[in-house]
Amino acid sequence: MAGRLDRKVAVITGATSGIGEATARRFAAEGASLVIAGRAVDKGTALAAELGSGVVFQQADVLREADIAALIDCAVARFGRLDCLFNNAGALDRSTLDNVTEEAFASTLRLLLGSVVFGIKHAARVMKPQKSGSIINNSSIAAHRSGQGGYLYSTAKAAVSHVTRLAGIELGPHGIRVNAISPGAIATPIFWGGSEKARTRSNDANQSTMAKLEASLARATPLPRSGFPDDIASAAVYLASDDASFVNCHDLVVDGGRISMFHERPNGSV
Repeated sequence: MAGRLDRKVAVITGATSGIGEATARRFAAEGASLVIAGRAVDKGTALAAELGSGVVFQQADVLREADIAALIDCAVARFGRLDCLFNNAGALDRSTLDNVTEEAFASTLRLLLGSVVFGIKHAARVMKPQKSGSIINNSSIAAHRSGQGGYLYSTAKAAVSHVTRLAGIELGPHGIRVNAISPGAIATPIFWGGSEKARTRSNDANQSTMAKLEASLARATPLPRSGFPDDIASAAVYLASDDASFVNCHDLVVDGGRISMFHERPNGSV
């Protein structure tokens, strides 16, 4: 039985952990050929080998446009086309209005917004001649309400959601759909420093921290459980597939209803 992404070619950034890794596994299981990207060579190489000959790993730093362009070129050279780009790479930001710096502004906006802008640019140059393609950008519910991320993180994610609409309008006439996913609180190591820090800790320590995190997130979501990377991977499979052929310029919120709960005022009151 053919998978939902059978014969499609995708590039996934930030694919060596968390949401990116879960999405790579789901895309491969659904029949896609993949270029998975990240900075962790050992993890990326092992994941590609595990997922099979239709998956290749390429080291990339999405802070550099040249690295992003090289990922797109790798997909075309290896598989002959590009059907989907998932701009997933990112990191949390703890900035506030009072402590924001020029350095933090430059680095956070370049990572969270710049990688999306340049990802769209280089995916579009391949997809336009094909007259087809799906670009998916990882946004956040922090784009839509306060209290869900740092000052710069929320700002950048709001821009990601809007750039999704702008690009979808421009690229739609070429048969290219551009959509976003806005996850809620998804249980990944990003909450305690990201995958790089998690690799410095023991498995027991990470599992203990994860269990506490999942319980905490479950209490803050109308559906009484934490969100998981596979929840976002399922949304990405849908948006990449032909089932979403008439979905464009959309920001799909996947958060168990968290976005509809109380609005937290700046001082923490309700």
